[in-house]
Amino acid sequence: MVSELLSLTLFIASVVLYTWKAGRNRLWFSAILLFLGVYIILNASMLASNYFTGEGINDAVIYTITSSLSGAGVGKYILPGIGLILALVVLFGLLAWILRLRKNHHYSILYSLLAVVLAAASVKTTPAYQQVASLIKSQVGKGNTDFYSHYKVPTRQIGGNKPNLVYIYAESLERTYFDQKAFPDLAPELSKIKDNSLDFSNTGQLPGTEYTIAGMVASQCGIPLFAPFDGNASSSLSTFYPQNVCLGDILKSSGYQNYFYQGASLSFAGKDLFLSSHGFEPDHLYGFNELKNVVKDPNYRNDWGWYDDTLLDVVFDKYLELAKQNRPFSLFALTVDTHHPDGFISRSCERKAYPFEGKPNKSFAAVACSQEHIARLIQRIQATPYFRNTIIVVSSDHLAMNNTAWKYLNQHDRSDLFFMVRGDDVTSKVIPVKRSTLDNGATVLDAMGGDNFIGLGRSSLSSTSMAATYLNIKEKVNEWKPDVIKLWNFPKAISDYRIDTAKNTFSFSGVHFKLPLLLSVTPNKIEPKFDVYLAAPLKQQLSRFAPDEKFVWIDRCFKMGDVWDQKLELNTDLCVANGTLNSAPVIEQVKPGATSGHVTFKQIDKSDEQYQRTVTQLRVADDDLKYTADSILFALPGLPKQVLKVTGLSFIEPWGGRWSDANLLPEVSIQYLEPLPAEFDLTLTARAYGANSQHPFTVKVGEVSRQFNLGTTDSTVKLHFSNPGQARTIEIHAPTPEETADGSIDGFAARKLGIGLVNLKVDPAQ
Repeated sequence: MVSELLSLTLFIASVVLYTWKAGRNRLWFSAILLFLGVYIILNASMLASNYFTGEGINDAVIYTITSSLSGAGVGKYILPGIGLILALVVLFGLLAWILRLRKNHHYSILYSLLAVVLAAASVKTTPAYQQVASLIKSQVGKGNTDFYSHYKVPTRQIGGNKPNLVYIYAESLERTYFDQKAFPDLAPELSKIKDNSLDFSNTGQLPGTEYTIAGMVASQCGIPLFAPFDGNASSSLSTFYPQNVCLGDILKSSGYQNYFYQGASLSFAGKDLFLSSHGFEPDHLYGFNELKNVVKDPNYRNDWGWYDDTLLDVVFDKYLELAKQNRPFSLFALTVDTHHPDGFISRSCERKAYPFEGKPNKSFAAVACSQEHIARLIQRIQATPYFRNTIIVVSSDHLAMNNTAWKYLNQHDRSDLFFMVRGDDVTSKVIPVKRSTLDNGATVLDAMGGDNFIGLGRSSLSSTSMAATYLNIKEKVNEWKPDVIKLWNFPKAISDYRIDTAKNTFSFSGVHFKLPLLLSVTPNKIEPKFDVYLAAPLKQQLSRFAPDEKFVWIDRCFKMGDVWDQKLELNTDLCVANGTLNSAPVIEQVKPGATSGHVTFKQIDKSDEQYQRTVTQLRVADDDLKYTADSILFALPGLPKQVLKVTGLSFIEPWGGRWSDANLLPEVSIQYLEPLPAEFDLTLTARAYGANSQHPFTVKVGEVSRQFNLGTTDSTVKLHFSNPGQARTIEIHAPTPEETADGSIDGFAARKLGIGLVNLKVDPAQ
């Protein structure tokens, strides 16, 4: 609070001093506006991050925005995001206006310098700057050698009876909610089960474990999830912590079938990649898409995916199926209904409300509701004859983030939930030893008959946690961050590589990346840049490289053609470019299949002019690109030079075209710069979505309409038009647009699809 007040005071002092004393000077005006702008952006970022995490800018923020956000339930954050952007625009405009209020005042270099110093000090003292600086410092550190004296690799075998495992990750369901004095009767059903279990009551949360995928990694691998380089876009990698032995690896090696179920999309934050890298077969992973044909009501869903009652019913059915096979198995499940900012209330809950301090509180209601479903699942398993050979674990994935119960939770000592119910042991006991979620996997492994350690984790049944060994465990974990990052085993140099177009991968030095990909190559370091949701396009990321910074860029040829080689501007195949921005790069087209190549980094005719020209082209947005062609190629970004704009279309699809989306506009509109010919043939290659194949589509030019039919695969139709009114626009109407979440960016922002356009050509009649 003191730091925030000091920073704000310095900010205001800088503005006042410059406005009333400094006077007019373009250079000093630009300098102070830069520093004050950085102050505003930092604090806006802090505010936005705090809206999600409640803890400002941390590893969770960096990881999530640089990872895959496919499947994220972002609907509740759209309006706050728009509001923040508008507020920033207004703030910058207001600030520039205030700073120039007395622009004719006599110029003073002394006051100008002092105002800039105050502005810089306001940036340096703001908590947002401190958090970002801390993240950078922990990222680039050289590591601490005592990490490997604590990091332990378990054996891959479990002995004894090999009990089955049901492991429930309860989204944000921390132990604090179970405080009967603080929140009376909030979770009675699950509390009753917890009170008859091995209850580990002092489970803390450490850096790198404070969001869902990080909590899963911590619990199964005994290490925090720290992002390599400038954030980990794990969905673009082909392996996840490849050197680590995690709980899933041990279970698989011991003959277990491992399964994972959740209601949300598996691809969000790379959970599917993590699990498939550590003991889970890809066809044993079930998320929103995989459960579409399993759930009873496909229309019953929330912003993230299937409600918890739907998911846990499916999990119980799977438990029975696996238990009857008389083969050891693990069944992991992740709930979602208690997700911030306020959760979701499923329709089967007995209690759909939980007033607190005389007011309805949806986050508390979501907790009361979701815990009913978890308790019911456990009770159903306990009622089966198979429970005797089963261990059930319930744990938080992480502490609750900034939800509507946040301020009430923070009035208490907070800890994560972790308890264990054994079918072969009715012992109930509260185990108050100090521990962290890093210890969860080791504790489960110990209970199942394996080792009592995994990574930095130690079993709370027979060993001592790092959290108890080190009083400053949070600082210690941050010291180990560079050592943890090294576990990703990224190479430091590149020469030979291999591309597999079927698998869409780029490989070198034993590491595999998904395409597209951009590599920054500097001495003893290679930094990958990924094309993931919310990240800048790769070519814009490349435009920020230094003039002589080496790069390797693997992407569609047309993206490079627009920058360096016009012969490639219509080529949709893959190309590899390597070089620097101040010299023409080497570009090679990739042949289909698996091919090998070599990076040369030839630098020819380096010049500042070349650099400036290249950066200018790289910064052109895809939507603003113009190519030379007599057809609209919908698999390419941009438009032919003769077309002004196209509206009503969604994004480019992997099948090589774009769907119409009636949620954007009721029709597809194609507007040309010049009037269309008086007589012309329209040749269209397209496909229909779903039931649209059973009805005719309509194309309208001026007052003239034509109808045609399409199947669900690509086909070509040719239509003749007269255009006496010199119309410039072609409109395409789909008969019955169908709402679907298939292929949507966040997995749940539904689109209304009708026609899939591949190619459209206008030929003047002969």
